[in-house]
Amino acid sequence: MNARRLTTRGLLALSLVLGLGGCGYNDFQRLDEQVSASWSEVLNQYQRRADLIPNIVATVKGEANFEQETLTRVIEARAKATSIQVTPETLNNPEAFNRFQQAQGELSGALSRLMAVSEAYPNLKANQGFQDLRVQLEGTENRITVARNTYIKAVQQYNTLARSFPSNLTAMVFSYEPKPNFSVANEAAISAPPTVDFGASR
Repeated sequence: MNARRLTTRGLLALSLVLGLGGCGYNDFQRLDEQVSASWSEVLNQYQRRADLIPNIVATVKGEANFEQETLTRVIEARAKATSIQVTPETLNNPEAFNRFQQAQGELSGALSRLMAVSEAYPNLKANQGFQDLRVQLEGTENRITVARNTYIKAVQQYNTLARSFPSNLTAMVFSYEPKPNFSVANEAAISAPPTVDFGASR
């Protein structure tokens, strides 16, 4: 009798394991880890950019008559972006994710304008320290783009699994909710070049 019960339990356990595997449970585990890893890289690159900004601002401040409004926008945008507390729960909270996305987008726009305006100042263009910082910033922006694209693809794979049948049933049982992603509008805002009237800025 006991042997029969053990056999029955073993078969039920095996059926459960096979059922979970067939309904995407293991895929959810793998893709969830993939999303978390790619998100960490996005945060690392944004932090790298934030760490560069104080040196850029300090260098630009040394340029006489530099457009103060542009510099102020960068300082304020950085303060706003770095003040947002990012936790693992941010990935499961669309509102928090959008606040983070918007703040980083505003900082991208402010930095883009700062770099464009700096072209009107020969001393800055000739300043090797500033040019080195500019190269570092451009490299970081490229790494941010790569990290964001990796994250976008990871979330797309995860969300497809979460919304497809029958894996959506597994998602429902284990509370695997679709995750927020970077929006197309945000991508367009970041990639759009700023409009700068050098005549008006001096």
